[in-house]
Amino acid sequence: MIRHPSEKPGCVKKPFGKVVLCVSVLFVFGVVPSQAQEAGAITHEGLVNATLEELWAAWTTTEGLKSWLAPHAEIELRIGGLMRTNYNPDGCLGDEQTIENTILSYEPMGMLSIKVKRTPAGFPFPNAIQNMWTNMYFEPAGPDQTRIRIVGLGFTRDEESQRMRVFFDEGNAITLKQLQEHFPEALN
Repeated sequence: MIRHPSEKPGCVKKPFGKVVLCVSVLFVFGVVPSQAQEAGAITHEGLVNATLEELWAAWTTTEGLKSWLAPHAEIELRIGGLMRTNYNPDGCLGDEQTIENTILSYEPMGMLSIKVKRTPAGFPFPNAIQNMWTNMYFEPAGPDQTRIRIVGLGFTRDEESQRMRVFFDEGNAITLKQLQEHFPEALN
């Protein structure tokens, strides 16, 4: 039998049988798809009193990030670009408290996806962070409001990941509140 190079050995070239056989082989040999191990996303959603353009700029420009998120920040908005932040007013970008996120993907004025590349010194979840990423969705909710949804993904059922999930659940709620407080009043 001739197989396509992407097909796994042992897979029969039948529309339904191939899927069943491949999945069976994966489970027999202990390879479980990552979705089966995931423990659910965390989601925070709210309205921000800013136009879509203003909110997008707050997340995707260096000036925007410095205005509300961290005293030291920079971003290179491109696939593979870095978003670096340092929350310590006495610190600087590049020191041991700098957080580096890689931009995985984005849709202008619609979505931004990031993954931690470098954690600050002493970060308590060094293994679990390797599987986690965050998506942010931006949607107009009127002429002077934008809905943002922050979704943390990649949490597994192991203890470290579950503790990290609590950490990011609390942190993302604070981030959303901080963003809402940065744009306190509706525009005229």
